[in-house]
Amino acid sequence: MKKGFCLVLLLITACNSGTNEFDGERAYQFLKQQCDLGFRNPGSKGHSDERAMLIEFLKPLADTLIVQDFERYIPQEKKTLNLTNIIAGFNIRGNNDLTNENDLLIGAHWDTRPRAEYDPDPDKRQTPILGANDGASGVAVLMQLAEVLARQIPQRAVYLVFFDGEDYGFPGSVDLYCLGSEYFAKNLPIPKPAEAIVIDMIGDADLRIPVERNSVNSNPVLVRKLWSLAARRRYSAFVHQIDEEIYDDHLMLIRHAGIPSVDLIDFQYPNHFTNYWHTTADTPDKCSAKSLQIVGTILCDYIFTTFSDK
Repeated sequence: MKKGFCLVLLLITACNSGTNEFDGERAYQFLKQQCDLGFRNPGSKGHSDERAMLIEFLKPLADTLIVQDFERYIPQEKKTLNLTNIIAGFNIRGNNDLTNENDLLIGAHWDTRPRAEYDPDPDKRQTPILGANDGASGVAVLMQLAEVLARQIPQRAVYLVFFDGEDYGFPGSVDLYCLGSEYFAKNLPIPKPAEAIVIDMIGDADLRIPVERNSVNSNPVLVRKLWSLAARRRYSAFVHQIDEEIYDDHLMLIRHAGIPSVDLIDFQYPNHFTNYWHTTADTPDKCSAKSLQIVGTILCDYIFTTFSDK
């Protein structure tokens, strides 16, 4: 009994052993760095600036960097968007598993919404959002994970995927959401991963992550592992409750590529009584380094401590 307990302690402290420690404060600086670029909706200057920033940041860190450019016509606006998925691979060259049965994808969207349709001020509802939580938070965690993975080689191939065009769609239809993940899933630029974790809206200072319903249907084993890691760390933000279905990038991976996927998302931003989602109030002051630390640490734990259990 004591031997087993010691093993658990070893596993959950592995991510704090030095080179593979996740830094929530640094992730928060990445969040603010993105917001300093301004609005990052497709077609904006901030969008092109972030594309360049991410490529420059990831190039020296990753084993492999893939820039997947594509176009999508928007009939409602009679224009074509130039979009880009950015894929950073780690331990790709050292991966001897030719079946790719252990490859892991962790994704987030880097674009922001071109309209704040839920803003309390009607005059601002056609204004783009800054997207501190809805966009920058997931990317911030991936950027810090890239630094961790560059220092400490994972035991299996890990792909960090920055999806574009997730948040372009119009209210009342899902047709023009998740454009980047749909294109990625239909045109896989990498060997098909065994599983995927998508993170979205995880910077909320009032963090609460229930189990998204599509996720538990797609990959119940991964859900159980992630929430067990959170329980071992006593992270109450991971709630053991199956919640509503969310139309997010993970669905494209499930439907179009057959990748069992889990979505980590706090859709109530910040809570049931107040809403910053798709409003001009989605700014860095509504987010926290602590929330980024929680999510980043669980991902770090999963990457570095659970490979042998697969």
